[in-house]
Amino acid sequence: ARPLNGHRSGTPVSLEPIYDNDFRAVSYPLRLYSGQDALANLPAEVRRLGARRAFIVCGRTVSRTLNLVARIRAILGDACAGVFDEMDKDTSLSAVTRAADAARAAGADLLVSVGAGSVTQGTRVVAILMAETRPVDELITQYPPDAPAISPKLLAPKVPIINVLTAATSAQNRAGSAVKDPNRDHRMEFFDPKTRPVALFWDSDALMTAPQSLVRTTAASVYWRSMVNLGAPRLSPLSEGDRLQAFRLSQFALQRLDDATDPTPRIAACAAAFLQNRDADVGGSFTGGLWVTRVTYAFATAIFQAHPHVGQGEANTAVTPAVFRALGPRDPQALAMIAQGLGVWHDGDALDAAPARAAAELERVFGSVGMPVRVSALGIPREALPQIVERSLKNFNADPRREFVRERDMLLALIQACW
Repeated sequence: ARPLNGHRSGTPVSLEPIYDNDFRAVSYPLRLYSGQDALANLPAEVRRLGARRAFIVCGRTVSRTLNLVARIRAILGDACAGVFDEMDKDTSLSAVTRAADAARAAGADLLVSVGAGSVTQGTRVVAILMAETRPVDELITQYPPDAPAISPKLLAPKVPIINVLTAATSAQNRAGSAVKDPNRDHRMEFFDPKTRPVALFWDSDALMTAPQSLVRTTAASVYWRSMVNLGAPRLSPLSEGDRLQAFRLSQFALQRLDDATDPTPRIAACAAAFLQNRDADVGGSFTGGLWVTRVTYAFATAIFQAHPHVGQGEANTAVTPAVFRALGPRDPQALAMIAQGLGVWHDGDALDAAPARAAAELERVFGSVGMPVRVSALGIPREALPQIVERSLKNFNADPRREFVRERDMLLALIQACW
């Protein structure tokens, strides 16, 4: 919905949905299998793709303490070319490089990622490194001084990818990936549409292998994105249903975090994340140019990339209330739309009441499921806050036009307010 313009501070207003007729929609070939024994469809997918050497990429826990990878290997049979099980949290350059070397040595013609966000993103980079011959520094997003960021085109054909999720993630069917290198002051960003998956699996038993801590942080991340998407000013006639249903499903999943026996909330979170991505593909907008969304995303990403013990969900919830209060007035109508979706703002209320109401409601919601609402609760030193800001200045998704550089002092003060 596009809110009304020209309001005066404190003036009661009403928000009417107005559709944007100028949009671009794209769709990508994808098969999705969900529910009990969904993985039984894996061999048929391998045959459909004409693959003979399927290579599994995962983390150690999934491979060495659970039976999930053993189950997948048994399902694949002779088509399984091998396993790389050392993909780490937040996807290190070392891990993706070793995985690419292993997949190449195995003659892989198909990659099967088994895990959540880090593994899913890492497998995309594995496909890129297997195919591209240029040095890695030429494959990542470039940040020229005082100029917009540049994402290089990666033209080499890529092997197909199948994603088997163990937890909900918006990475499940996207094309961008972030990699961590301890020798750099910011994450390495890769983007290649050819690394979108050809198939997704939301297998009930696979999703039930995730520990409650992972379910909580991923569900909070999915809810956060569904919530902020309610305020994006651009709404194509194709995206509204996906946006509203994603929020509804993410609420359902978040409210049922403690149920360790029913896969339904976990599949609901996967579906919400999928709908968020489809919303973007059919003309919606994730950030919508909103300062609250962009800064929260940049801060949270910098936090969980630099501090491995912090999950993405915890990082999001820890900074959101303070950012909403401080920067919400920059986008008052969008904040009213978010607050309206949260049930704390109504037609006829003043716009400038929306940021504080939304922030308070989010503190209540996140607190009710045991998520932090201050950075001080994350167990990171306060002296690390300036570095969080510096890392935030190089985040293509949040700031492709490099606007944050001109707002460094504001961001430094704001991250202190998040503490």
